[in-house]
Amino acid sequence: MTTYRMPLARPRDNAMIAGVCAGLAQRFGMKPSTVRILFLLSCLLPGPQFVVYLVLWILIPKR
Repeated sequence: MTTYRMPLARPRDNAMIAGVCAGLAQRFGMKPSTVRILFLLSCLLPGPQFVVYLVLWILIPKR
C-alpha cells in the first residue's frame, strides 16, 4: 500500500504567524493546534527554538 504525503509547504489558510506549524502539521498528519502547543511547550526548554522557526519560515515555500 502506498501512502501519499503532502509536500512540506506553508499553507495560506490556517496560518497564524508564518504558517510553519500549520505546514508541519499537514506534512505529518497532525492538527495545527497540536503542533503549535508542542512548539510553545518546547520554548520552555533551553535551545534555539525561535532560530529554527525563523529558518523554517525562510526555507519552507509558501503554497
